[in-house]
Amino acid sequence: MAIQKKVQIKNRKARFEYEILDTYTAGIVLRGTEIKAIREGKASIAESFCEFSNGELFVINMTVQEYSHATHFNHNPKSERKLLLNRSELKKLEKEVKNTGLTIIPLLLFTNEKGLAKMEIALCKGKKQYDKRESIKDRDTKRDLSRIKKSFNN
Repeated sequence: MAIQKKVQIKNRKARFEYEILDTYTAGIVLRGTEIKAIREGKASIAESFCEFSNGELFVINMTVQEYSHATHFNHNPKSERKLLLNRSELKKLEKEVKNTGLTIIPLLLFTNEKGLAKMEIALCKGKKQYDKRESIKDRDTKRDLSRIKKSFNN
């Protein structure tokens, strides 16, 4: 298992299931074996979401597989992890979630140039079924247009 230079783990369903209103970049509090497993690309944010607890933001249901070279000091794969944001951003997000019923969903888990793990989170509103059908329709028309352009260029 070679360690990757840049790690980018995406939540592919998020943009289809939710309408994204605002995005933020947050740091994550991790243990040593967790960051090593993330650098190997052994993490998933597909079913994860963010929740407030005592004025702090936590990511719930994020899976970081156990690090293969660790001893009995390994981490719990599904534990909740604290997200680091500015106090003003936290208050704004908490107010939006409580007042308007929006949710906070992780979009991307990545490592920056310093090797630190960061998470791009978004303030989202759930899409209705007809909105999802509209997204599928838009995606299909874009695909068809790109095929037509490609055939004209050749």
